[in-house]
Amino acid sequence: MTRALIVGSGGQDGQILTTQLTAQNVAVVGLQRTRLLAPEGLALAWPKQTDVTKYDEVEALVRLVQPEQIYYLAAYHHSSEDLEQDETTLFERSYQVHVQGLVNTLEAMRVHSPESRLFYAASSHVFGYPQVPVQDESTPFEPRCAYGITKTAGIHACRFYREHRGVYAAVGILYNHESPLRAHKFVSQRIVQGALRVLRELSDGESQKLVLGSLASATDWGYAPDYVDAMRRILGSPTPEDFVIATGVRHTVRDFAEAIFDELGLRWEDHVEEQPGLLRKVERTLTGDASKLRAKTGWQPSVTFREMAKILVRAAQAAQANPNPAA
Repeated sequence: MTRALIVGSGGQDGQILTTQLTAQNVAVVGLQRTRLLAPEGLALAWPKQTDVTKYDEVEALVRLVQPEQIYYLAAYHHSSEDLEQDETTLFERSYQVHVQGLVNTLEAMRVHSPESRLFYAASSHVFGYPQVPVQDESTPFEPRCAYGITKTAGIHACRFYREHRGVYAAVGILYNHESPLRAHKFVSQRIVQGALRVLRELSDGESQKLVLGSLASATDWGYAPDYVDAMRRILGSPTPEDFVIATGVRHTVRDFAEAIFDELGLRWEDHVEEQPGLLRKVERTLTGDASKLRAKTGWQPSVTFREMAKILVRAAQAAQANPNPAA
């Protein structure tokens, strides 16, 4: 049975990837923060703890598991509307997760599992505020934040290991992608949850408005299960390369709010208040060109922007109706 190691299995993409791989009869070993999760029937003589910033622990894990596939999805996230963080801590944590842990994994592969294939989840943040309206694999990196800077360093680490050490290290430059598993701190889920709150309050006769940052802020939004499917396709390519993963269609926060409120039969204009000062970062306008990915892997998005909005709303309504599904 094929074995896959997912570093960052507890996040949105890690959970979706686990589901997709398990459906393909792949044995998944997941690393969520430092906690190791392995399926029944896969015996691992392991203390169930691994810190990716410690090479000896990563080395021992890779040597033990011998995974055919490694997905490095770990990320130190912070949303654009978070309170300001200490820059030293932000850079330190971002470097540890996006670079140090990745290099430890690449080196452990080289030494103990040279036949493994690694996928690294990078981000459109590596492009910063690009001079071109649509970005592809040839667009220069101009990161402007700790997240983008360290993700860029991660891409260069993958390039070094595949070009100079013969390691299969592929990169996906992922644009914004959403699913019902997205953390509530991100604007997509803030809109979904805010719209449902408005609907509930309206039934009681009045409601408070949903307050958002700049409604003109625009990006390329896709559906997370599609993007995870792209990761698996990329690892199936004969040679490791860099790939942009995007829909090629840009939408604003206003578009997102309109789509979500429409699904609930509400006019977003009546229930949304804009406070651009909430957005502490300079607005970016990003649209990705995934022509290379489509041509080399046959990948295509399976849902439209509006269909994705419907999925998000229906899932949130189901969760609201059954808040304790395991009970």
